[in-house]
Amino acid sequence: MIPDMTSINKVIDRMEELARKCNPELSGSNSSGALKERFVDVLDEKQNRKAARGRTNAQSSIEEMRQIASRYADEYNIDEELVRALIQVESGWKPDAVSTKGARGLMQLMPRTASTLGVEDSFDPEENIEGGVKYLSQLTDKYKGDIEKALAAYNAGPTRIDSGAMPKETSRYVKNVMSLYHRYREEE
Repeated sequence: MIPDMTSINKVIDRMEELARKCNPELSGSNSSGALKERFVDVLDEKQNRKAARGRTNAQSSIEEMRQIASRYADEYNIDEELVRALIQVESGWKPDAVSTKGARGLMQLMPRTASTLGVEDSFDPEENIEGGVKYLSQLTDKYKGDIEKALAAYNAGPTRIDSGAMPKETSRYVKNVMSLYHRYREEE
């Protein structure tokens, strides 16, 4: 009895279709063997990048992340203690943190905000901190140095703050960050 290969052939056809979508330059190739090999390569490459990111995050110590925060605080003219307080409240220094609303990384950047700031990988501590500090700097400038208003906009979004709508959780958030910020300043 010959096994029915219909399902397997459908899977192979779908794999080839996905390979062509991932690598359009392969679409002209007639060699299905090459396409199958490339599809596997694409999957392996994606898995390897994910694993490398995990190693990078695991190897990033809080001290290394604090140094990154310090460097970008200086670059964007924001108090280092404020950046540290914001990271502590936002993610507890966990580079892989994801909020229920979809904010990602140490400084909890929303995907659209991260994209606007040029952050390609929100879970990369370097990119996330640079993007978050840059955003905080922009908000601080927008609100003419009013740190509390900038923090509120960082948390709830500038549109909500500009409309005068301050959610209760945002008020608590601002108090928590400011409290930690003052404590860090006293320690330094």
